[in-house]
Amino acid sequence: MRKWVLPDYVEDVLPPEAQRMEATRRALLDSFAAAGYALVNPPLIEHLEALLTGTGRDLEHNTFKLIDPLSGKLLGVRPDITPQVARIDATYSGSDASTPRRYCYAGEVLRAEASIGSSRALTQVGAELFGDATVNGDVEIVRLMIASAKAAGAAPLLLDCGHVGVFKALAQHYELSPKATQAADAALAAKSSTALSDIKSLSDEARQTLATLTTLFGPAKTVLQRARAALPRNATITAALDQLEAVATAITESGAQCSLDLADLPGLDYHTGLVFVAYLQGTTHVVARGGRYDGVGEAFTQGNARARPATGFSFVDLRALAEVTA
Repeated sequence: MRKWVLPDYVEDVLPPEAQRMEATRRALLDSFAAAGYALVNPPLIEHLEALLTGTGRDLEHNTFKLIDPLSGKLLGVRPDITPQVARIDATYSGSDASTPRRYCYAGEVLRAEASIGSSRALTQVGAELFGDATVNGDVEIVRLMIASAKAAGAAPLLLDCGHVGVFKALAQHYELSPKATQAADAALAAKSSTALSDIKSLSDEARQTLATLTTLFGPAKTVLQRARAALPRNATITAALDQLEAVATAITESGAQCSLDLADLPGLDYHTGLVFVAYLQGTTHVVARGGRYDGVGEAFTQGNARARPATGFSFVDLRALAEVTA
């Protein structure tokens, strides 16, 4: 009798684990619905250009590609659902760009590469708020993430937050070239002052300020105080720090802990403001990721003024979440 072997990093989910996953999914979606988020269910496959349009191009290396036998066109299997929700908002939300719209989703994603200890076939659950460019939208999203995680049994949480606007403002302030900006981003990710020293085009002042960013991590209140004292007087930086303060207050009021890291800049070309990762307190288990990505739907508006601000999050692996909440 032949023994069937699944592809690498792809697994069946068997009882009772599948039942736990379904209960967790239901708890999350019920929390979203109670907060006014409408469920959408985009397709598993799309034309490749739609999946990789705009900010979705960062996902190209992780996207399975295939030929549609009906049309002969190149299709992609989604590696992430957020760009699809952006397409839905741009296509179906009507002509009033000022009206905030709230969406949630739960569905399979497939990735060409696997993270360490992870599957390539994941169930992703998340929520997105379109049309609110203010910090109130970010506050709403972090509160929803904490409340829904708590409803699913994932508590207490630690949220590690950053804001890409701080680094982008510094890059503009010191007139960094695209190449220097990319190198500085990599150096900050490694928290390496040595790597910053290797960027010859940086002025001494720019290098010193960027090196300061690598030290600005830890409890939110302390980091904000130090950042306001150490960073250049700049309206964009001040606004970003004010937004982080409002988000940190909301996180604490929601019963979670908040830390900040101003050198952590995931998806610099994708995110435009707040970024955050949620962990179960006392562990390294990532529960959710999110942030602001105001440019996510712009490519779907074809130059129309309806390109809308957006903020949201996703529980990146429902199976892993169900496991730690069992």
